[in-house]
Amino acid sequence: GKDIVQFAKAVEISAPKIDKQVCRTKPGGSDNYYGVYDVTSDTATGSKTSLCGGEGTNNQGSQATPMALTDFIKNTLQGDGSKNWPTSSAQRTKKPVPVTNDNATAVAKDLVALNSDEKTIVA
Repeated sequence: GKDIVQFAKAVEISAPKIDKQVCRTKPGGSDNYYGVYDVTSDTATGSKTSLCGGEGTNNQGSQATPMALTDFIKNTLQGDGSKNWPTSSAQRTKKPVPVTNDNATAVAKDLVALNSDEKTIVA
């Protein structure tokens, strides 16, 4: 967890544009209700997500703009990587159900999606 936190801090400082592309929350439903990063997911009754790039589901607790890597580190990984790395967590019986290494996989997927210039900057 500590390594991803250090990586995210470096990206935030050196490439803020890239920071906004990684772990960008998605809108859920037909409206722009973006997920909000939290320590545990609960999209059954709100829009809390502990999954990198998670989506909101309704206007309860959602926000109008997406969150990204810096927010994910601060709110979901608790700023030090002590929670939700490499796997997210959910409130009991809430969704999305965590899958082993889901956060690590989601971060990797977002990094692979960067263009070659952005990958060079991140490297």
